[in-house]
Amino acid sequence: MELMDLLTQTVEKKGSDLFIIPGAPATAKIGGALVAVSEEALRPADTERLVNEAYRLAGGRSRAPLDEGGDDDFSFSLARVSRFRCNAYRQRGSLAATYRVVAFGLPDPQALHIPDLVMRMAEMRSGMILVTGPAGSGKSTTLACMIDRINATRAGHIITIEDPIEYLHAHKKSLVSQREVPNDADTFQRALRAALREAPDVIMLGEMRDHETMQTAITAAETGHLILSSLHTVGAAKTVDRIVDTFPPNQQQQVRIQLSMVLRAVVSQRLVPVRGGQEPVFEAMAVTPAVQNMIRDGKTHQIDNVIYGGSADRSMLSMDGELERLLRAGKIDRETALRYAANPDALGRRI
Repeated sequence: MELMDLLTQTVEKKGSDLFIIPGAPATAKIGGALVAVSEEALRPADTERLVNEAYRLAGGRSRAPLDEGGDDDFSFSLARVSRFRCNAYRQRGSLAATYRVVAFGLPDPQALHIPDLVMRMAEMRSGMILVTGPAGSGKSTTLACMIDRINATRAGHIITIEDPIEYLHAHKKSLVSQREVPNDADTFQRALRAALREAPDVIMLGEMRDHETMQTAITAAETGHLILSSLHTVGAAKTVDRIVDTFPPNQQQQVRIQLSMVLRAVVSQRLVPVRGGQEPVFEAMAVTPAVQNMIRDGKTHQIDNVIYGGSADRSMLSMDGELERLLRAGKIDRETALRYAANPDALGRRI
């Protein structure tokens, strides 16, 4: 049982992830279901060997981050197969790993059902755009599509800061610099501060993890750059609250004021099971003057009403409205719609 064979099987079966965990067979996630791709359960010695093989495929990367910290993120490629993002980690004294499949080519927004409204946000020239959602919901893919749209349509310098790099961007109309943490820079914050001295027009920050990085990103957006980043939140209102709550109480009102001025849009997405696989469902909020006032005044609980109102003329998208659309199109059933709804009671009355 070789890692290359297991990864190749996963790609051939159109899987999204491969799990290597002691006590279970090597398992792929295919269309949201878990499918064994090896006959026998893996022993701790097997998983250690398969994890070591991943480090070899990553160009002989050092295992020090895993041995010292207990987990490690990195990426590697298999020729004519795919790219993979690996998270290796310790559990119950043994090694395990999850391998996310990342296609060589850049994704097609239409094939992935990313709405035009979301893709048009890439036309913005300054401010901050946030893409949010649970882990594995496709945030990195949406960001890659937006960066590719910018790269293909206007001249400028795009800097991406990721951990690890997933999609590789060729130079098109723009020049693209891709930095990986920790290989090219120690931390996100350090890479972001350096980026401001590298004449960027667009900065894509893979994830905002702490208030220092958030503050630097907000400052960068204030100085006229376009900042794209992601957060592990669901919904525009929760995203604003998450950012504000990350800061000490004595700084939160100032952050609300800054955020109200630089935030341009929040896209929230989730993957839902549809007949024949999975499909992303989006909420998209444009920051209007009314939303700016709500952010500044701490009335984020009112944002959902604005989004629902904007979904009527498609100037915004509401998560529940998109679930209702999929239900009426026959792609999902009522139970699925209500399970993923932000407001199940209201959606239940409408359908």
